[in-house]
Amino acid sequence: MAIKKKFPYKAAFVACNGGCRAKDCRYGCIGCGTCVSACRFGAITLNEYGAAEVDEEKCIGCGMCARACPQGIISVHQSACNIAVKCSNGDKGPEARKQCEVSCIGCGICERTCTAGAIKVKDNCAVIDEEYCLSCGMCAVKCPRGVIRDLRGILTPKN
Repeated sequence: MAIKKKFPYKAAFVACNGGCRAKDCRYGCIGCGTCVSACRFGAITLNEYGAAEVDEEKCIGCGMCARACPQGIISVHQSACNIAVKCSNGDKGPEARKQCEVSCIGCGICERTCTAGAIKVKDNCAVIDEEYCLSCGMCAVKCPRGVIRDLRGILTPKN
């Protein structure tokens, strides 16, 4: 059942796409299901890779899943910011590339592309400051690894 929300609303976001599950990324979702159990609204499920995914239609942005996540990769974000980084890998480029075919390698293209100065590479991984993000999606379009996503599914695939 979808919950009526007034825009902008908050919703949980998982900073992992599950692409590294076979190689046991120490930064990503471990598929333990703790967040699924913590969500009283049934808004979180485990995808085909065993990584957590949030159904924004059901999520109320309470943050229970974020507090329960042992990896610390779930956060509550503003729905008005449609651009997000689906990775939390902190390894340097070559090491991140070995671990996951869709991990952030910290190349900085997104940072140089963002005219609002909303995205920075910190600890080898892109991070978006939602307060400054214009949701233009240029960083997502330019990302060579497809790590930065348009959550609407307009400029990049949704998942």
